[in-house]
Amino acid sequence: MKKILVTGGEGRFASELGKIKTNLKFVYLSKRQLDILNVNSIIKTINKHRPSAILHLAGLSRPMDLHEKEISKSINLNIIGTANLVMACLKFKIKIIYFSTSYLYPGKKGNYKETDPLLPWNNYGWSKLGGESAVQMYKNSLILRVCMTEKPFVHKKAYSNVVSNFIYQADLAKMFLRLINKKGVYNIGGPTKTIYNFAKKENIKVKKIYSKGIFPLNQDMNLNKMKKIVK
Repeated sequence: MKKILVTGGEGRFASELGKIKTNLKFVYLSKRQLDILNVNSIIKTINKHRPSAILHLAGLSRPMDLHEKEISKSINLNIIGTANLVMACLKFKIKIIYFSTSYLYPGKKGNYKETDPLLPWNNYGWSKLGGESAVQMYKNSLILRVCMTEKPFVHKKAYSNVVSNFIYQADLAKMFLRLINKKGVYNIGGPTKTIYNFAKKENIKVKKIYSKGIFPLNQDMNLNKMKKIVK
């Protein structure tokens, strides 16, 4: 791949990716430059840049309760917008790279493999699964189920009884270039640990809190497939 269009080009991960030196040409697009809800806008942009792939980062993420309060917005941005991009990639026969989420897994048993059953535990997860469903239908695709956050940890409190695979966006950006030519589904994250133990390394003032069932306790993923590529 030589040129890659990046939706959500003003977002946090895109900013970290833009700091890395690479022979690839990333074209970072804001929502003003590319409206993923407008098929004509997508087609016009692809015709203009003639990319070999689209890296799809745009969508609705935090705050999580927004996906409960504004369901139509969540559906539009995370499901319909993604489906529009897949249709465009199909039309132009170019690859799509989709950032999904670890929230697709139920979070009950942990150590989830890419082939394990999916059952999102909140509306954000459902919205990302809706988008991923469209991407899964198109085989010229790469799906990364990520568990990432910005550095330093932004919250003042962190769960000490919830296990996950958080990784900082800056670290994931470096790792991403090793994965970019792959296809299929990959779990992506850092070493398994509690969210509190992850957070306190960079923020010693972070306070412990405990999930009492609303936030699933065992969200960690099996990263063996990723580790075969990123050693």
